Amino acid sequence: MTTDYDCRGGRVPAAGDGATGRWGEAVKLTKFGHACVRLEGPGGRLVIDPGALTEDAAVEDADGILVTHEHFDHFAESHVRTAAEANRNLRVWTVPAVAELLTGLGDRLQVVGHGDVFAAAGFEVEAFGTWHGTTHPDMPPVRNTGFLVDGSVFHPGDALTVPDRPVKTLLMPVHTSWCRTAELIDWVRDIAPARAVPVHDSALNGVGVAMADGLFGKHGPGINSTYVRLDPMDAIDDA
Repeated sequence: MTTDYDCRGGRVPAAGDGATGRWGEAVKLTKFGHACVRLEGPGGRLVIDPGALTEDAAVEDADGILVTHEHFDHFAESHVRTAAEANRNLRVWTVPAVAELLTGLGDRLQVVGHGDVFAAAGFEVEAFGTWHGTTHPDMPPVRNTGFLVDGSVFHPGDALTVPDRPVKTLLMPVHTSWCRTAELIDWVRDIAPARAVPVHDSALNGVGVAMADGLFGKHGPGINSTYVRLDPMDAIDDA
Protein backbone atom coordinates (compact mmCIF):
# COMPACT_ATOMS: atom_id res chain seq x y z
CA MET A 1 0.00 0.00 0.00
CA THR A 2 1.28 3.46 -0.93
CA THR A 3 0.28 6.36 1.30
CA ASP A 4 0.29 10.11 1.00
CA TYR A 5 0.60 12.18 4.16
CA ASP A 6 -1.93 14.99 3.72
CA CYS A 7 0.25 17.38 5.82
CA ARG A 8 -2.62 17.81 8.28
CA GLY A 9 -1.70 14.85 10.45
CA GLY A 10 -3.49 12.12 8.47
CA ARG A 11 -2.68 9.71 5.67
CA VAL A 12 -4.43 9.23 2.34
CA PRO A 13 -4.37 5.79 0.66
CA ALA A 14 -3.33 5.48 -2.96
CA ALA A 15 -3.61 2.32 -5.06
CA GLY A 16 -1.04 0.68 -7.34
CA ASP A 17 1.55 -2.04 -7.06
CA GLY A 18 3.99 -1.26 -9.91
CA ALA A 19 7.26 -3.05 -10.56
CA THR A 20 10.20 -3.95 -8.38
CA GLY A 21 13.25 -1.80 -9.04
CA ARG A 22 16.90 -2.77 -9.08
CA TRP A 23 19.98 -1.62 -7.18
CA GLY A 24 22.40 -3.57 -9.34
CA GLU A 25 24.47 -0.79 -10.93
CA ALA A 26 26.05 2.31 -9.42
CA VAL A 27 24.16 5.53 -10.08
CA LYS A 28 25.75 8.97 -9.71
CA LEU A 29 23.47 11.59 -8.14
CA THR A 30 24.36 15.28 -8.47
CA LYS A 31 22.41 17.91 -6.57
CA PHE A 32 21.61 21.22 -8.24
CA GLY A 33 19.81 24.31 -6.97
CA HIS A 34 16.67 23.84 -4.88
CA ALA A 35 14.82 20.63 -5.78
CA CYS A 36 16.75 19.49 -8.85
CA VAL A 37 18.96 16.42 -9.11
CA ARG A 38 20.64 14.67 -12.02
CA LEU A 39 21.13 10.91 -12.13
CA GLU A 40 23.78 9.34 -14.35
CA GLY A 41 23.99 5.67 -15.15
CA PRO A 42 25.20 3.40 -17.95
CA GLY A 43 22.14 4.28 -20.06
CA GLY A 44 22.18 8.05 -19.82
CA ARG A 45 21.47 11.19 -17.81
CA LEU A 46 18.11 11.78 -16.17
CA VAL A 47 17.21 15.16 -14.63
CA ILE A 48 14.39 15.65 -12.11
CA ASP A 49 12.67 19.01 -11.47
CA PRO A 50 14.88 21.60 -13.19
CA GLY A 51 13.18 24.76 -11.94
CA ALA A 52 13.83 28.48 -11.99
CA LEU A 53 16.21 28.18 -9.01
CA THR A 54 18.28 25.55 -10.81
CA GLU A 55 21.58 26.12 -12.61
CA ASP A 56 21.59 25.86 -16.43
CA ALA A 57 24.24 23.15 -16.17
CA ALA A 58 21.71 20.72 -14.70
CA VAL A 59 20.18 19.92 -18.09
CA GLU A 60 23.39 19.82 -20.14
CA ASP A 61 23.63 16.55 -22.08
CA ALA A 62 20.37 15.33 -20.53
CA ASP A 63 18.70 12.30 -22.13
CA GLY A 64 15.49 12.52 -20.11
CA ILE A 65 13.65 14.91 -17.78
CA LEU A 66 11.06 14.18 -15.09
CA VAL A 67 8.90 16.99 -13.71
CA THR A 68 6.77 16.35 -10.61
CA HIS A 69 4.51 19.42 -10.95
CA GLU A 70 4.23 22.87 -12.48
CA HIS A 71 5.42 25.22 -9.71
CA PHE A 72 8.25 27.51 -10.80
CA ASP A 73 10.78 26.11 -8.35
CA HIS A 74 10.37 22.66 -9.91
CA PHE A 75 9.70 23.46 -13.55
CA ALA A 76 11.33 26.07 -15.78
CA GLU A 77 10.08 25.75 -19.33
CA SER A 78 13.28 27.33 -20.62
CA HIS A 79 15.42 24.58 -19.08
CA VAL A 80 13.32 21.84 -20.66
CA ARG A 81 13.21 23.46 -24.09
CA THR A 82 16.94 24.16 -24.05
CA ALA A 83 17.65 20.50 -23.29
CA ALA A 84 15.15 19.32 -25.90
CA GLU A 85 16.74 21.53 -28.54
CA ALA A 86 20.24 20.29 -27.71
CA ASN A 87 19.23 16.62 -27.80
CA ARG A 88 16.58 15.66 -30.33
CA ASN A 89 16.23 12.26 -28.65
CA LEU A 90 15.48 13.72 -25.22
CA ARG A 91 12.13 12.77 -23.73
CA VAL A 92 10.08 14.32 -20.94
CA TRP A 93 7.69 12.64 -18.46
CA THR A 94 5.41 14.80 -16.34
CA VAL A 95 1.92 15.63 -15.06
CA PRO A 96 -0.86 17.07 -17.28
CA ALA A 97 -0.45 20.72 -16.22
CA VAL A 98 3.21 20.77 -17.25
CA ALA A 99 2.52 18.88 -20.47
CA GLU A 100 0.01 21.56 -21.50
CA LEU A 101 2.83 24.13 -21.38
CA LEU A 102 5.31 22.09 -23.40
CA THR A 103 3.61 22.33 -26.76
CA GLY A 104 5.53 21.24 -29.80
CA LEU A 105 7.41 18.29 -28.29
CA GLY A 106 5.09 15.74 -29.86
CA ASP A 107 5.71 12.13 -28.90
CA ARG A 108 8.82 13.14 -26.95
CA LEU A 109 6.45 14.22 -24.17
CA GLN A 110 4.60 11.69 -22.02
CA VAL A 111 1.96 12.35 -19.36
CA VAL A 112 2.33 10.03 -16.36
CA GLY A 113 0.62 9.49 -13.04
CA HIS A 114 0.50 7.26 -10.00
CA GLY A 115 1.14 3.59 -10.79
CA ASP A 116 2.84 4.16 -14.15
CA VAL A 117 6.14 2.36 -14.77
CA PHE A 118 8.38 3.35 -17.66
CA ALA A 119 11.97 3.46 -18.93
CA ALA A 120 13.71 6.86 -18.99
CA ALA A 121 17.32 7.48 -20.06
CA GLY A 122 18.24 3.90 -19.24
CA PHE A 123 16.53 3.92 -15.83
CA GLU A 124 13.39 2.18 -14.64
CA VAL A 125 11.02 4.79 -13.19
CA GLU A 126 7.89 4.23 -11.12
CA ALA A 127 5.42 7.04 -10.46
CA PHE A 128 3.94 7.49 -6.97
CA GLY A 129 1.39 9.92 -5.60
CA THR A 130 -1.25 12.23 -7.01
CA TRP A 131 -1.48 15.49 -5.04
CA HIS A 132 0.76 18.31 -3.87
CA GLY A 133 0.97 18.84 -0.11
CA THR A 134 -1.72 21.15 1.27
CA THR A 135 -0.59 24.69 2.08
CA HIS A 136 -4.13 25.86 2.89
CA PRO A 137 -7.53 24.27 2.19
CA ASP A 138 -8.69 27.41 0.39
CA MET A 139 -5.97 27.00 -2.26
CA PRO A 140 -6.86 24.88 -5.31
CA PRO A 141 -5.26 21.41 -5.33
CA VAL A 142 -2.27 20.79 -7.57
CA ARG A 143 -1.34 17.42 -9.06
CA ASN A 144 2.07 16.12 -8.03
CA THR A 145 3.69 12.83 -8.95
CA GLY A 146 6.86 11.57 -7.29
CA PHE A 147 9.37 9.34 -9.03
CA LEU A 148 11.22 6.26 -7.78
CA VAL A 149 14.23 5.67 -10.03
CA ASP A 150 15.70 2.18 -10.38
CA GLY A 151 14.02 1.21 -7.12
CA SER A 152 16.66 3.28 -5.36
CA VAL A 153 16.26 7.08 -5.49
CA PHE A 154 12.90 8.62 -4.58
CA HIS A 155 12.05 12.24 -5.45
CA PRO A 156 8.62 13.07 -3.95
CA GLY A 157 8.22 16.51 -5.51
CA ASP A 158 6.08 18.54 -3.13
CA ALA A 159 4.33 15.79 -1.18
CA LEU A 160 5.08 13.32 1.58
CA THR A 161 4.21 10.23 -0.45
CA VAL A 162 5.36 6.89 0.94
CA PRO A 163 6.14 4.36 -1.81
CA ASP A 164 5.52 0.71 -1.04
CA ARG A 165 9.10 -0.12 -2.02
CA PRO A 166 12.43 -0.01 -0.19
CA VAL A 167 14.24 3.28 -0.87
CA LYS A 168 17.99 3.67 -0.73
CA THR A 169 18.27 7.45 -1.25
CA LEU A 170 15.38 9.69 -0.24
CA LEU A 171 15.30 13.30 -1.44
CA MET A 172 13.89 15.18 1.54
CA PRO A 173 12.10 18.54 1.06
CA VAL A 174 13.39 20.30 4.17
CA HIS A 175 11.85 23.78 3.78
CA THR A 176 8.27 24.07 2.54
CA SER A 177 5.01 25.89 3.13
CA TRP A 178 2.94 22.71 3.13
CA CYS A 179 4.21 20.49 5.95
CA ARG A 180 5.41 20.67 9.55
CA THR A 181 8.77 19.46 10.77
CA ALA A 182 7.16 16.67 12.81
CA GLU A 183 5.39 15.33 9.71
CA LEU A 184 8.61 15.42 7.73
CA ILE A 185 10.52 13.49 10.39
CA ASP A 186 7.78 10.86 10.67
CA TRP A 187 7.68 10.53 6.86
CA VAL A 188 11.40 9.78 6.68
CA ARG A 189 11.10 7.30 9.55
CA ASP A 190 8.21 5.57 7.75
CA ILE A 191 10.16 5.17 4.51
CA ALA A 192 13.36 4.23 6.39
CA PRO A 193 15.83 4.94 3.57
CA ALA A 194 19.52 4.17 3.84
CA ARG A 195 20.19 7.91 3.43
CA ALA A 196 18.19 11.14 3.30
CA VAL A 197 19.48 13.98 1.14
CA PRO A 198 17.95 17.43 1.79
CA VAL A 199 16.47 19.30 -1.16
CA HIS A 200 13.94 22.14 -1.55
CA ASP A 201 16.23 24.41 0.41
CA SER A 202 17.15 27.42 -1.76
CA ALA A 203 15.11 29.82 0.38
CA LEU A 204 17.26 29.03 3.42
CA ASN A 205 20.21 31.24 4.27
CA GLY A 206 23.30 29.88 6.01
CA VAL A 207 21.68 30.00 9.43
CA GLY A 208 18.58 28.23 8.13
CA VAL A 209 20.65 25.47 6.54
CA ALA A 210 22.57 24.97 9.80
CA MET A 211 19.31 24.78 11.76
CA ALA A 212 17.80 22.26 9.35
CA ASP A 213 20.94 20.13 9.32
CA GLY A 214 21.05 20.11 13.10
CA LEU A 215 17.38 19.28 13.47
CA PHE A 216 17.35 16.48 10.92
CA GLY A 217 20.85 15.35 11.85
CA LYS A 218 22.57 14.61 15.13
CA HIS A 219 20.85 17.33 17.23
CA GLY A 220 17.27 16.36 16.39
CA PRO A 221 14.95 13.57 17.53
CA GLY A 222 16.35 11.21 14.91
CA ILE A 223 15.10 10.27 11.44
CA ASN A 224 16.47 6.70 11.58
CA SER A 225 18.47 7.36 8.44
CA THR A 226 21.86 8.81 7.52
CA TYR A 227 21.39 12.50 6.74
CA VAL A 228 23.71 13.63 3.92
CA ARG A 229 23.95 17.32 3.05
CA LEU A 230 24.90 18.02 -0.57
CA ASP A 231 25.61 21.55 -1.76
CA PRO A 232 24.81 22.42 -5.37
CA MET A 233 27.09 20.46 -7.73
CA ASP A 234 28.05 17.97 -4.99
CA ALA A 235 27.54 14.33 -5.94
CA ILE A 236 27.08 10.83 -4.55
CA ASP A 237 28.54 8.03 -6.67
CA ASP A 238 26.46 5.15 -5.32
CA ALA A 239 22.92 6.55 -5.10
